[in-house]
Amino acid sequence: MGTRRGIPEATVARLPIYHRVLTSLNELGVETVSSEELASASGVSSAKLRKDLSHLGSYGTRGVGYDVEFLVYQIARELGLTQDWPVVIVGVGNLGRALANYGGFASRGFRIVGLLDADPNLVGKDVALAPGMRVRHLDELERVVREAEPAIAVIATPAEAAQAVCDRVVAVGMTSILNFAPVVLAVPDRVEVRKVDLATELQILAFHEQRRTRDDDLVGSVGGGL
Repeated sequence: MGTRRGIPEATVARLPIYHRVLTSLNELGVETVSSEELASASGVSSAKLRKDLSHLGSYGTRGVGYDVEFLVYQIARELGLTQDWPVVIVGVGNLGRALANYGGFASRGFRIVGLLDADPNLVGKDVALAPGMRVRHLDELERVVREAEPAIAVIATPAEAAQAVCDRVVAVGMTSILNFAPVVLAVPDRVEVRKVDLATELQILAFHEQRRTRDDDLVGSVGGGL
């Protein structure tokens, strides 16, 4: 499945990785980078990288490589990072507070404009780096949306509350949701949801670690029998 602009979803998922690597190179003063060097640093094959970047109309220069500064801009523009994206976080427990205080969002164009929670023990508390960024009650969601016009909602609530929160977010007109709750959210077709499931990622790592251990044991037993 491709995006509306014809860029495959798999390519879109890799663009932030390329952008991070290129930004680091740019900060180090590197002016050009070969497809092989960029691919290696990004953990993909050079053929896949060249195909990904071709969707942006960037083909590099034979014998020279890619212009780092221009490619940073090109990918940032494609990802929408050349503009400001206001974000509201719903759910200000341990995870929500960590997200609110993460300094890397601002440098990438994401600005926290609202923190919401239904817990009266949290409402009114100042938990974010931004001055005056206090937790407001979930019932103020509509007001926050009117005042700050957030483009993206981050749901960091417990699983049992996530769908109800999602329904309220959708009802006020928001169409982009990042979901940290361990549950699949039901949304209309017009709403885009990205799910971050840390437990699933750990399980995948456990699978590979288990298989690697078995392979090592098998190699050891074969070697010991020779």
